[in-house]
Amino acid sequence: MAFEIARGVFPTMITPFDGEGRIDEGAVDALVEYYAANGCAGIFAVCQSSEMFFLSREEKRRLVRRVVKAAAGRLQVVASGHTSDDPDEQVRELGIMAEEGADASVLVLNRLAPGGADESVVRRNIERIMKALPDVTFGVYECPYPHKRLASCELMRFMADTGRIVFLKDTCCDIGQIARKFEAVRGTPLRMYNANTATLLDSLKLGLTGYSGVMANFHADLYVKLFELYGKDDPRAELLQAFLTTAALIERQLYPVNAKYHLRMNGIAAGLATRSKDVSQWNPTLALEVEHLHVLEEDMRARLDMR
Repeated sequence: MAFEIARGVFPTMITPFDGEGRIDEGAVDALVEYYAANGCAGIFAVCQSSEMFFLSREEKRRLVRRVVKAAAGRLQVVASGHTSDDPDEQVRELGIMAEEGADASVLVLNRLAPGGADESVVRRNIERIMKALPDVTFGVYECPYPHKRLASCELMRFMADTGRIVFLKDTCCDIGQIARKFEAVRGTPLRMYNANTATLLDSLKLGLTGYSGVMANFHADLYVKLFELYGKDDPRAELLQAFLTTAALIERQLYPVNAKYHLRMNGIAAGLATRSKDVSQWNPTLALEVEHLHVLEEDMRARLDMR
């Protein structure tokens, strides 16, 4: 495998919409710049945070095209758009990501088999898609919507042995499971990215490659800093980990609307409109929670000599 996925932070990119409900391409450009300026290694685009289940095929194409263009080789781009139940449409969806320049097309694990189906079904569908797209590099996402399917250690090894799957976004949120899955693919091209903040530092100690989660839409630079502190064996990594774990609780408060509000506070000129949540539920108390988080972030940056 010629392509090697980068170590570091891969935000799950949100999709900005304009006042007419269309993708705001100018805000997409600004968001990519924000990720780059804050030290991210890559972007996970056209994912659940991007509201991919609410985008048309053509919107997914335009979105990944814009992200790849804005990244301009500075950030790796992995992208999914894999939402269909129809096998032929799945191949088209994943092929579009590759056609538009994504470094890896990301398979959504729960799209590969019904909820109660055996993992043998998943394997057959991975093989089917790879055969249909012989020149494409892949990733895998344990997407929690509409139901969560986690990869077993056996499936992890199967995927690694293909030599064509380089990225796995892990959502098990269990350090014991993470350790076992990591051991199953150690030394292979498949790299694991933890979506869960609470277990992140412990997973880095195991040897995981990175973080790919929603909270990089709030303070990507602090996640990048955690990697730096851990790499230097700096004891402040534990303090930062504790802060990030607590801050991540805000994800439960009308995400991605609150992330869009936070990004707007950071100069990303984007509206709060979404397709996956009812924006009328946004209220002054939720806004105040984000504003208070912003104050605490600035304090943490000062403690870590980032300002």
